[in-house]
Amino acid sequence: MWIAAGSLAAWLWLLLGQGFFWRTDVTLPRGGPDGSGPPEPAAWPSVAVVVPARDESAVLPASLPSLLAQDYPGPAEIFLIDDGSSDGTGKLARELADEHGGLPLTVDSPGEPGPGWTGKLWAVRHGMALATTRFAAGRGSAGRGSADGADRKDADGRDADRKDDDGGVDYLLLTDADIAHEPDSLRELVRAAETNGLDLVSQMARLRVVTYWERLIVPAFVYFFAQLYPFRWVNRPRGRTAAAAGGCVLLRREAAERAGVPEAIRQAVIDDVALARTVKRSGGRIWLGLADRVDSVRPYPRLGELWRMVSRSAYTQLRHNPLLLLVTVAGLAVVYLVPPAAVVAGVVTGRPTPLALGAAAWALMAGSYIPMLRYYRQTLWLAPLLPLTALLYLLMTVDSAVRHHLGQGAAWKGRTYARPSAAP
Repeated sequence: MWIAAGSLAAWLWLLLGQGFFWRTDVTLPRGGPDGSGPPEPAAWPSVAVVVPARDESAVLPASLPSLLAQDYPGPAEIFLIDDGSSDGTGKLARELADEHGGLPLTVDSPGEPGPGWTGKLWAVRHGMALATTRFAAGRGSAGRGSADGADRKDADGRDADRKDDDGGVDYLLLTDADIAHEPDSLRELVRAAETNGLDLVSQMARLRVVTYWERLIVPAFVYFFAQLYPFRWVNRPRGRTAAAAGGCVLLRREAAERAGVPEAIRQAVIDDVALARTVKRSGGRIWLGLADRVDSVRPYPRLGELWRMVSRSAYTQLRHNPLLLLVTVAGLAVVYLVPPAAVVAGVVTGRPTPLALGAAAWALMAGSYIPMLRYYRQTLWLAPLLPLTALLYLLMTVDSAVRHHLGQGAAWKGRTYARPSAAP
């Protein structure tokens, strides 16, 4: 009975004292001719879109054309960094650029990661360096052009090469190869950053939810992330909470230089959270919210694929700390598993008190999940199943720790990363 009462008390605190994490109304303000959103900047800054890609030929046809088609009024160019792909990712990217046109695309490879670097951040570093060189040379473009960036022309046939006021790129859009953007995505990100004086603007892309396992696990992934990093706390200028969603991050170049990014986070496996934390600690203003027009096209049709997606970094999130793992497992059990267990125990034993306490906690839990299910346009009958989903996440977390101690750690696409202290 006392454990059931503790679970109910925990849910009351979570709903009221954890930054209203369950709400889904933290979204990017959008502008428009009716003046309902932020005004447009007087001059649109230059943007380099950096796309790290490793063996992404399966998703590029659904994502890269959306970047090429960005309707952005200022200078912009895409840098796709092929991180040692074996499936023709770079070649396919060039073919898509030739087929669709749009923003200029540069495809390059950084070689194998340097000592102490994760592959993604090594690719981001290379892309940032290319962008700095390109824009400093006055070659950043707002027009349409070929994949190699030569003789670029805008939609009216005029020379599209422009030199920025300070000879460098103003913003970096760091976006994953599986992320598809609506045509005004870049425009709205920059508008929000310029209007609100933000150094980092990140949107949690709407993940794909098609199969049974995706419906059961994916909305909960975002729900748990928001519970751990409440967006309202993240967006407080003087708050300590910092997080970003790596699929879509607009970063002011000056803030990146001030924070020493990406060198300062070169070993980070959970690079998006590390990036946001580093930028905020260096005095930058950050913003994180749910996306309305930015989507992930990567499929996770089977449980095993979702399991690997979560378990590869879960123990890293716990700083490879066995004690923190035990506390997390106990906390998940009390908060998510005790309510249905108390209901079952109350029914079996005929004791009304644990039944009532468990039912109340379960109802609060399910109710807090409904906004996320609505955001993902899913049936609300999934809400009472949240304890089952939480149990799966608990097992994924334990599996992540076991894999780490077996030396299989944070494995992704043929690479396994040691904990930072063990890196060269």
